[in-house]
Amino acid sequence: MKREYTPTELLICLAARLFEDRTTAFIGTGIPMLAAALARKLYTPNLVPIFEFGGVGSPLEYLPRAVGEARTFHRAIWAAGICEIMETSQRGLVEYGFLGAAQIDPYGNLNTTVIGSYDHPKVRLPGAGGGNDVGSLCWRTIILMKHEKHRFVERLDFLTTPGYLEGGDSREKAGLPKGSGPYRVVTNLAVLGFDEKTKRMKLLSLNPGVTVEQVIENTGFELIIPDQVEVNDPPTEEELRVLREEIDPEGFYLETVSGQALDFVTFHCRKSRKTATVAIQRDRTGRIVDVLACSATDQECEQECQEAILKGMFKDNP
Repeated sequence: MKREYTPTELLICLAARLFEDRTTAFIGTGIPMLAAALARKLYTPNLVPIFEFGGVGSPLEYLPRAVGEARTFHRAIWAAGICEIMETSQRGLVEYGFLGAAQIDPYGNLNTTVIGSYDHPKVRLPGAGGGNDVGSLCWRTIILMKHEKHRFVERLDFLTTPGYLEGGDSREKAGLPKGSGPYRVVTNLAVLGFDEKTKRMKLLSLNPGVTVEQVIENTGFELIIPDQVEVNDPPTEEELRVLREEIDPEGFYLETVSGQALDFVTFHCRKSRKTATVAIQRDRTGRIVDVLACSATDQECEQECQEAILKGMFKDNP
């Protein structure tokens, strides 16, 4: 009997399978760290992880908590700094880069800056960080996102990180390296790529139990849909064992201290008509069981979110 797995564990496994051995990869906090650690243990033992604050080539024996902490330097082949790392990318020496985003458009351009107008935004996001450098200079960018219609949009509210810009050869004409750009988009519903000529996003494979119609319904623009769409394999017993017992046995990323998976969902408050991002706990079936934090600034919205959980009314519950 196969073990159950969480959406986060599936995302990690799908990302880990995309790495190639004897390559370099710019690794961010969270899922990319676990994916890189899993890939090194099972698939690509010679993968060279690169962290923004200078750690290069750590075997990831101990899971880092952030991109600048000591574990990113543990048994590394180089202890550099942020300037050297960005220079390394600029020289074309980093093959893969992992990114997340609040919005993505049909050509893999990303927004992590604002929702709404820049001067008077509905939500002000963390900003670029090193995202523009990674998206501009790494040869292949892998984007990890939750698949929702308001995230997969026809036009970004703000362009933070360039993908294929307007499609075709527009990225190259803008002065970015030829042959670089978005490679895969990995979501809770599917794995997507980009058409070789037009550079428009296309569906490659579905996650277990997901239909093409569900992907289309949750995408705010027209996707290229091939005649044949493959189905991704679920996490294997060995992948789950290594993740839970060797990589993150303390449950720092995979689970909370109470043994339930950490995830983020969007909540729409009926009373205030505001939208909030909510950190929640899931049990092993994926059901939401508790609210950990809410981005809502007004108490009324936060209270409504808590009540919805307690009454089992949360829209995201299976």
